[in-house]
Amino acid sequence: MIERQFLTRKIKEFQIEEFMSSVLDKAGYSHTEIQRTPLGEKVIIFTSRPGLIVGKKGANIKDLTEVLKKKFQLENPQIEVAEIENPNLNPRSVARHIIHTFERFGPKRFKSIGYKTLQDIIDSGALGAEIVISGRGVPSSRAKSWRFKAGYLKKSGDIAESFVKKGYATAHLKSGAIGVKVMILTPDIQLPDKIKIYAVGEAKQEVKPQVKEEKKEAHHKEKQEAKKEKKPRKKSQKKEKDGDNKKK
Repeated sequence: MIERQFLTRKIKEFQIEEFMSSVLDKAGYSHTEIQRTPLGEKVIIFTSRPGLIVGKKGANIKDLTEVLKKKFQLENPQIEVAEIENPNLNPRSVARHIIHTFERFGPKRFKSIGYKTLQDIIDSGALGAEIVISGRGVPSSRAKSWRFKAGYLKKSGDIAESFVKKGYATAHLKSGAIGVKVMILTPDIQLPDKIKIYAVGEAKQEVKPQVKEEKKEAHHKEKQEAKKEKKPRKKSQKKEKDGDNKKK
């Protein structure tokens, strides 16, 4: 059945994602994409620190390929490492960064960490962002949730489902588990309700130069064609000689 094939493929991709996140957690790991090619499976690892994942002379890449072959039964896995241009606009990287700070310094300063991280996201050019920190020790022994938000962020509709990037991470501390959820609306997304209105004069000024250039090109082409048609034909040498003899 085709449905079972899809299910087994998605389960395998999820298992690979969980394995990569556990092994490469402290190397700036974000997420993994798997592409099917005629030569085999292409595994792309997105990270903010590619040097740590590659290792010395590609030793880590070789170890990962062997694990993917034996543990996950991939025939010919080809691993590529892609660097994240701006980690502050990647929600998974942001969530993991918050978790690492909790593991190092504890959740007591969760408010300052949340507001500082949110400000870094907005300064990087995001249209809107939201961070939700929940669990025990935030701030008391009872489990609570704190929300940090800034900018414009859609919560429903096609934009919220398709274009708002989401990332999750969990820290297991002595006090208990703490979960972090990050949502970011990146600046490259064009919102349907954002309309740019031009004045009448601005529209005319923008249109006029294009029309003039088109007219000039058309007029130049017409001139060249007319010149080609008007060019006189060269008289043959015999006709010229006959004309000279008649004059004599």
